[in-house]
Amino acid sequence: MEEQLSVEGVVQQKPRRAGLWWRLFLSGLALYFLGIAILVLTRNPNLFPTVIMLGNFMVPAAYVAFFYERRHLSSLTMPETAACFLYGGVLGVFAAALLEPLLIRQMNAPNAFLVGLIEEFAKILGVLLLIRRQRHDLEFDGLVLGAAAGMGFAALESTGYAFTALLSSGGGLSASLIVTLMRGLFAPVGHGTWTAILAAVLFRESGPKHFRFNGRVILAYLSVSALHGLWDVLPVLFGAFLWPGLDMLVGQLIIGGLGIFVLVRRWRETRRVAESVT
Repeated sequence: MEEQLSVEGVVQQKPRRAGLWWRLFLSGLALYFLGIAILVLTRNPNLFPTVIMLGNFMVPAAYVAFFYERRHLSSLTMPETAACFLYGGVLGVFAAALLEPLLIRQMNAPNAFLVGLIEEFAKILGVLLLIRRQRHDLEFDGLVLGAAAGMGFAALESTGYAFTALLSSGGGLSASLIVTLMRGLFAPVGHGTWTAILAAVLFRESGPKHFRFNGRVILAYLSVSALHGLWDVLPVLFGAFLWPGLDMLVGQLIIGGLGIFVLVRRWRETRRVAESVT
């Protein structure tokens, strides 16, 4: 249940229950490990998709729930957020799958930044299409919807990587579970954070019924695309003097930390705006 207060035509949502995000995460984690145990015990291949989907969706869902619980001065609803998670993620994956083969012939450092430009465009595309006819001038709405679209993308992409690992290993279960675990650990500091930053800036700069793509929005797009590219490039650079595995850990922790730092600044700005209005 939620208490709703109207302030200057905007609905302020005050959740009565907090902590949904960590309960969602813990229950998902418990079900994931239970699923692994049953899968190993029964060797039933029909259970594999369920386990992999649980592993790849529990962290993204909890991440979005964390921000949704903390919304202030917002008319954002759960169906809108869920729609951005589902359709934003699907449209993003589809757009990236179509554009990347057309524009990228081989993977190298410059093309890693091109991947960032493509995927950040693909993810925000889902938000633009879903919210184009609704009010979208609150920065925090953009942050939540961007996080939802980015995490939907991350969950579907990770599921694809887990399936690819299964095929590449000749049906080895451990390879898919390792991919799922590693991508789940880093999910909160990747796709969801980058798209949340971009969408927050876009909503801040836009009017109630139209999107405005000014210099600040373009700068935000280029910035998160650069973070995306560095996410892939830094581990390769660190690989020259760090042990295998450690290079990826260090590189992604650095880029993830930068992304979270920027996202926290955007979040604090939205809180200041909300407090000034109330």
